[in-house]
Amino acid sequence: MKFISINRRMLALLAVVVPLLALLIYVALRSGPLAPIPVTATTVESRSIAPALFGIGTVEARFTYRIGPTVAGRIKRVEVQVGEMVQAGQLLGEMDPVDLDNRIAAQDAALKRSGSVVLAAEAQVRETLARKSYAENQASRYEQLLKVRAVSEEAVEGKLQERQVTEASFAAARANLDAASQETARIHAERGGLIQQRANLRLIAPVRGLVAARNADPGTTVVAGQSVVEVIDPASLWINVRFDQLHVSGLRTGLPVQIVLRSQEGIRFAGRVLRVEPMADAVTEETLAKVIFDELPKRLPPIGELAEVTVAMSALPETPVLPNASVQRVAGRLGVWLIEEDKLRFAPIKVGATDLDGRVQIIEGIKAGERVVVYSQRALGPRSRVKIVERLEGVSP
Repeated sequence: MKFISINRRMLALLAVVVPLLALLIYVALRSGPLAPIPVTATTVESRSIAPALFGIGTVEARFTYRIGPTVAGRIKRVEVQVGEMVQAGQLLGEMDPVDLDNRIAAQDAALKRSGSVVLAAEAQVRETLARKSYAENQASRYEQLLKVRAVSEEAVEGKLQERQVTEASFAAARANLDAASQETARIHAERGGLIQQRANLRLIAPVRGLVAARNADPGTTVVAGQSVVEVIDPASLWINVRFDQLHVSGLRTGLPVQIVLRSQEGIRFAGRVLRVEPMADAVTEETLAKVIFDELPKRLPPIGELAEVTVAMSALPETPVLPNASVQRVAGRLGVWLIEEDKLRFAPIKVGATDLDGRVQIIEGIKAGERVVVYSQRALGPRSRVKIVERLEGVSP
């Protein structure tokens, strides 16, 4: 009787444990760590893609004119405000001339005085020339008279000495005239320099453009070369764009682009690549390029505004194509998880170009028609069991 009682208790215990164990195994296989991993899958297609580059840039002016004085001084007036359009030759402002006007007036007076000195020197030259001619005639006449013994040798020598004195006087007068002329030229040059300095105090617009900055106000003292007003040519706006060096293969001058300005979102402006800069940014590992508008926006963007630039490239030949989300790196190798009869196999691949829709060329490793995993709920392995679903929660289709 006792043995039968023990068997009944054992059977009762087994009747409880076995279902629980079966339930535990079922749960582990369905929703626990041994459960199949939900994945989304896609079929490899053979198609052509049109790769594109995406970059962020800033609006800049190709031509910026920084207008300021050539000598240190104090600003007397500024005639323009930021945002105004100015014409070539228009007065933008003026520096305080201090004593330049007085110095120019002093040079004018010195020039008149120098002119008088020149006139006096010229008169002296004419006088000495006349005396020299008279002395030469007298010396010649006395030499003729000496031949007929009409005058003494002492008289002839006196006339020759007079001729020599007048020649020296004439040479001195010519030297005085040359010195007076050179002094006049010096004063002319100094006066011209002062007038040029005075003209440089007037800040003149070199071209027709837009006032982009006013860096100083009247009463401010600035140094030589310091910018007071900055003028840009609004027709010369371009965008300085940065592209990731890993994807710039094929970037060249003349490629069409689409430009989206931050202040005008939703509007796409057509443009083209003007040039690719010969020097890249070694710190950020980016390639620089200049992009211009085919037609400037009616509402010009401010200098420094961010812009999104998409460069369209030529379509490539047909190759196997996959979503780039399916490409994984396992043990240092780039590849995809192939689904073969409900089993997984990691296939190393070599990728090519990528377009902005997230598709990537597969150069080698897989072929069209094969099934690969795109997204998985957790990391996969060769022995992972998978369950293909339409979409995963929290993952965009």
